[in-house]
Amino acid sequence: MRAEIQASDEPAWVLAERFGTTEQTVWKWRKREGVPDRSHTAHRLQTTLTPAQEAVAVALRKTLLVSLDDLLAVVREFLNPDVSRSGLDRCLRRHGVGNLRDLKAKAARPKHSGFKAYEPGYIHIDVKYLPHLLGECRHSPVRQ
Repeated sequence: MRAEIQASDEPAWVLAERFGTTEQTVWKWRKREGVPDRSHTAHRLQTTLTPAQEAVAVALRKTLLVSLDDLLAVVREFLNPDVSRSGLDRCLRRHGVGNLRDLKAKAARPKHSGFKAYEPGYIHIDVKYLPHLLGECRHSPVRQ
């Protein structure tokens, strides 16, 4: 449809009726050089942080592992008082540190290990000392 609009010499109103669009859409597609869709992302992102301030904020996030709100308080206090929460969040996401859970190293769970392997002829004994119960006399079997 876009290629036909670009190749046609018919008036815009005729093409708009044929394809069910507005005349403005026809004019827009006649001006374009190609027919594929373009990105809808803004070409100039609105940000109040300078690249140096962004680098400091990202480094703080990586080293301190603080939440977005805590980092926002620090950035507003020491770097830029005009930064917004959403702007800081976009900055962190752009630099790949938006998700705090991904940054925190997963605590290594101790591997469950069986008993130590002994040569045949040895016996492994685990000794457990139970707490004293109420009403039980506390005589120690070991003399001091």
